[in-house]
Amino acid sequence: MNLDECFKIRTNSLDPKAGNILISEPLMNDFHFGRSVVLLIDHEESEGSFGLIINKPLKASVSHITDEFPDFEAPVYLGGPVADNQLFFIHTLGPLIPDADPIMDGLYWGGDAETLKTLISTGIANETNTRFYLGYAGWDSGQLVSELVRNSWLVSDITAKQFFSVSPDRMWQAFVNQLGSPYEMWLRFPKNVEDN
Repeated sequence: MNLDECFKIRTNSLDPKAGNILISEPLMNDFHFGRSVVLLIDHEESEGSFGLIINKPLKASVSHITDEFPDFEAPVYLGGPVADNQLFFIHTLGPLIPDADPIMDGLYWGGDAETLKTLISTGIANETNTRFYLGYAGWDSGQLVSELVRNSWLVSDITAKQFFSVSPDRMWQAFVNQLGSPYEMWLRFPKNVEDN
């Protein structure tokens, strides 16, 4: 049995939606997407897809990236290779932040930055309910489905609680693990084949 057969995705959705996660297959050898978990923010097959890599913390805090926010030592995560000089945020504070867009029940994308600054100053916005990302991941029309057909990604689900409770550096393993025995081989495969 060849490696492609060992790591073939057994079941997958070719119709992902906002709020799904994309789990990269273990052979993906890419700086941004290797062992990544991407939260889909928007998916319209005719227009393309947009999401954030959610499991790759950078060695920087919000205060190190920008001086536009109050002193905030929350970590910043690598969101993706597109617009990697722009800061985005995901949070559970939807009703408190005007113009926040729901991703799923209890989890929101963006919103009014001035309100967020006030919530940071008062301690209402903190690391347990707000995360920041540099850049995003984007796909042109048809591109994501093409990658799903090639078994590059496995579509799965996540809850708002899991988003904040699962440690980002353990997300790939944790979400593969919850898929059960068909994907046990994924967890045993080393990040670098040379390490085996």
